[in-house]
Amino acid sequence: MRLFVSVDLPSSLSDGVADVQAPFGDCAGLRPTDPTQAHCTLKFLGETDRTRVDEIEAALDTAVDDAGVDPFDCTVGGLGVFPSPEYISVIWAGVREGAGDAELTALADAVEAELTALGFDPADHEFTPHITLARMDDARDKQHVQQLVAETDPTVGTFQVESVRLIKSTLTDEGPVYETVSEITL
Repeated sequence: MRLFVSVDLPSSLSDGVADVQAPFGDCAGLRPTDPTQAHCTLKFLGETDRTRVDEIEAALDTAVDDAGVDPFDCTVGGLGVFPSPEYISVIWAGVREGAGDAELTALADAVEAELTALGFDPADHEFTPHITLARMDDARDKQHVQQLVAETDPTVGTFQVESVRLIKSTLTDEGPVYETVSEITL
Protein backbone atom coordinates (compact mmCIF):
# COMPACT_ATOMS: atom_id res chain seq x y z
CA MET A 1 0.00 0.00 0.00
CA ARG A 2 1.17 3.52 -0.83
CA LEU A 3 1.29 5.63 2.35
CA PHE A 4 2.00 9.15 3.52
CA VAL A 5 1.57 11.14 6.73
CA SER A 6 -0.38 14.39 6.58
CA VAL A 7 -2.32 17.14 8.20
CA ASP A 8 -5.59 17.43 6.27
CA LEU A 9 -7.48 20.62 5.54
CA PRO A 10 -11.14 20.51 6.58
CA SER A 11 -13.80 20.35 3.89
CA SER A 12 -14.85 23.89 4.87
CA LEU A 13 -11.70 25.16 3.10
CA SER A 14 -12.30 23.27 -0.17
CA ASP A 15 -13.92 26.33 -1.76
CA GLY A 16 -10.97 28.47 -0.64
CA VAL A 17 -8.54 26.04 -2.30
CA ALA A 18 -10.64 26.05 -5.49
CA ASP A 19 -10.71 29.88 -5.47
CA VAL A 20 -6.90 30.01 -5.27
CA GLN A 21 -6.63 27.44 -8.09
CA ALA A 22 -9.08 29.32 -10.34
CA PRO A 23 -6.63 31.86 -11.87
CA PHE A 24 -4.51 28.93 -13.07
CA GLY A 25 -7.47 27.33 -14.86
CA ASP A 26 -6.50 28.73 -18.27
CA CYS A 27 -2.88 27.62 -18.01
CA ALA A 28 -2.01 24.81 -20.41
CA GLY A 29 0.02 21.93 -19.06
CA LEU A 30 -1.33 22.12 -15.49
CA ARG A 31 -3.09 19.35 -13.63
CA PRO A 32 -4.96 20.76 -10.59
CA THR A 33 -5.36 18.75 -7.41
CA ASP A 34 -8.79 17.93 -5.99
CA PRO A 35 -9.62 20.74 -3.52
CA THR A 36 -11.57 18.29 -1.35
CA GLN A 37 -8.37 16.29 -0.77
CA ALA A 38 -6.15 19.24 0.23
CA HIS A 39 -3.51 18.34 2.78
CA CYS A 40 -0.01 19.15 4.01
CA THR A 41 2.25 16.11 3.62
CA LEU A 42 4.55 15.65 6.60
CA LYS A 43 6.27 12.52 5.24
CA PHE A 44 5.83 10.38 2.13
CA LEU A 45 6.45 6.69 2.84
CA GLY A 46 5.70 5.17 -0.55
CA GLU A 47 4.91 1.50 -1.08
CA THR A 48 4.74 -0.12 2.34
CA ASP A 49 3.86 -3.63 3.45
CA ARG A 50 0.54 -3.77 5.34
CA THR A 51 2.25 -5.62 8.17
CA ARG A 52 4.15 -2.43 9.07
CA VAL A 53 1.06 -0.33 9.83
CA ASP A 54 1.10 -1.08 13.58
CA GLU A 55 4.75 -0.05 13.97
CA ILE A 56 4.15 3.09 11.88
CA GLU A 57 1.17 4.04 14.07
CA ALA A 58 3.29 3.55 17.20
CA ALA A 59 6.05 5.70 15.70
CA LEU A 60 3.52 8.41 14.86
CA ASP A 61 2.20 8.36 18.44
CA THR A 62 5.77 8.88 19.65
CA ALA A 63 6.42 11.60 17.08
CA VAL A 64 3.32 13.56 18.08
CA ASP A 65 4.38 13.34 21.74
CA ASP A 66 7.98 14.33 20.90
CA ALA A 67 6.85 17.34 18.85
CA GLY A 68 5.17 18.75 21.97
CA VAL A 69 2.51 20.49 19.90
CA ASP A 70 -1.00 21.12 21.16
CA PRO A 71 -3.86 21.81 18.72
CA PHE A 72 -3.04 25.02 16.84
CA ASP A 73 -4.42 27.35 14.19
CA CYS A 74 -2.88 27.24 10.74
CA THR A 75 -3.36 29.81 7.98
CA VAL A 76 -2.80 28.71 4.39
CA GLY A 77 -1.91 31.39 1.86
CA GLY A 78 0.65 32.78 -0.50
CA LEU A 79 1.96 30.93 -3.53
CA GLY A 80 5.16 29.14 -4.40
CA VAL A 81 6.58 26.53 -6.74
CA PHE A 82 8.86 23.50 -6.59
CA PRO A 83 11.64 23.04 -7.41
CA SER A 84 12.25 26.57 -8.76
CA PRO A 85 10.57 29.33 -10.78
CA GLU A 86 12.74 28.39 -13.77
CA TYR A 87 11.65 24.73 -13.67
CA ILE A 88 8.16 24.33 -12.21
CA SER A 89 6.75 20.92 -11.37
CA VAL A 90 4.43 21.87 -8.48
CA ILE A 91 2.42 25.00 -7.65
CA TRP A 92 1.51 25.35 -3.99
CA ALA A 93 -0.12 27.50 -1.34
CA GLY A 94 2.07 27.88 1.72
CA VAL A 95 1.48 28.19 5.42
CA ARG A 96 1.73 31.79 6.57
CA GLU A 97 4.78 32.52 8.71
CA GLY A 98 3.83 32.62 12.37
CA ALA A 99 0.45 31.05 11.60
CA GLY A 100 1.17 27.37 12.13
CA ASP A 101 4.41 26.98 10.19
CA ALA A 102 6.58 26.36 13.29
CA GLU A 103 4.17 23.77 14.68
CA LEU A 104 3.89 21.94 11.34
CA THR A 105 7.68 21.94 11.05
CA ALA A 106 8.01 20.51 14.58
CA LEU A 107 5.55 17.76 13.68
CA ALA A 108 7.31 17.03 10.37
CA ASP A 109 10.72 16.89 12.06
CA ALA A 110 9.46 14.48 14.74
CA VAL A 111 7.69 12.29 12.15
CA GLU A 112 10.85 12.29 10.01
CA ALA A 113 13.02 11.20 12.96
CA GLU A 114 10.71 8.38 14.04
CA LEU A 115 10.05 6.98 10.57
CA THR A 116 13.63 7.14 9.33
CA ALA A 117 14.52 5.23 12.52
CA LEU A 118 12.16 2.51 11.22
CA GLY A 119 14.13 2.37 7.97
CA PHE A 120 12.09 4.68 5.73
CA ASP A 121 14.13 6.83 3.36
CA PRO A 122 15.12 10.22 4.75
CA ALA A 123 13.70 13.31 3.09
CA ASP A 124 15.93 14.65 0.32
CA HIS A 125 14.86 18.27 0.87
CA GLU A 126 14.04 20.67 3.68
CA PHE A 127 10.42 20.59 4.85
CA THR A 128 8.30 23.43 3.45
CA PRO A 129 4.73 23.41 4.83
CA HIS A 130 2.43 23.68 1.81
CA ILE A 131 -0.72 22.49 0.08
CA THR A 132 -0.22 21.31 -3.51
CA LEU A 133 -2.55 23.18 -5.88
CA ALA A 134 -1.42 21.79 -9.24
CA ARG A 135 1.27 19.82 -11.01
CA MET A 136 2.88 21.17 -14.17
CA ASP A 137 3.16 18.48 -16.82
CA ASP A 138 4.73 20.74 -19.45
CA ALA A 139 5.98 24.31 -19.72
CA ARG A 140 3.63 25.71 -22.37
CA ASP A 141 2.31 28.40 -20.01
CA LYS A 142 5.28 28.64 -17.64
CA GLN A 143 5.55 32.43 -18.03
CA HIS A 144 1.89 32.90 -17.16
CA VAL A 145 2.27 30.64 -14.10
CA GLN A 146 5.40 32.54 -13.03
CA GLN A 147 3.51 35.84 -13.35
CA LEU A 148 0.51 34.61 -11.32
CA VAL A 149 2.75 33.24 -8.56
CA ALA A 150 4.78 36.45 -8.40
CA GLU A 151 1.86 38.87 -8.51
CA THR A 152 -0.79 37.27 -6.30
CA ASP A 153 -0.87 36.62 -2.58
CA PRO A 154 -4.12 34.76 -1.89
CA THR A 155 -5.33 33.32 1.40
CA VAL A 156 -7.08 29.93 1.43
CA GLY A 157 -8.18 30.25 5.06
CA THR A 158 -7.45 29.28 8.65
CA PHE A 159 -8.20 25.98 10.36
CA GLN A 160 -7.32 24.22 13.58
CA VAL A 161 -4.85 21.36 13.36
CA GLU A 162 -5.93 18.71 15.84
CA SER A 163 -4.42 15.52 14.40
CA VAL A 164 -1.94 13.84 12.11
CA ARG A 165 -3.16 11.14 9.71
CA LEU A 166 -1.64 8.10 8.11
CA ILE A 167 -3.12 8.05 4.61
CA LYS A 168 -3.36 5.30 2.01
CA SER A 169 -3.14 6.68 -1.53
CA THR A 170 -4.50 4.66 -4.42
CA LEU A 171 -3.57 5.99 -7.86
CA THR A 172 -6.35 5.87 -10.46
CA ASP A 173 -6.83 7.29 -13.96
CA GLU A 174 -9.07 9.98 -12.42
CA GLY A 175 -6.44 10.93 -9.81
CA PRO A 176 -5.44 9.66 -6.39
CA VAL A 177 -8.00 8.36 -3.91
CA TYR A 178 -7.11 8.91 -0.26
CA GLU A 179 -8.23 6.79 2.67
CA THR A 180 -7.38 7.47 6.31
CA VAL A 181 -5.68 4.43 7.83
CA SER A 182 -5.29 6.01 11.27
CA GLU A 183 -5.49 9.35 13.02
CA ILE A 184 -3.30 10.48 15.92
CA THR A 185 -4.67 13.42 17.89
CA LEU A 186 -2.41 16.17 19.20
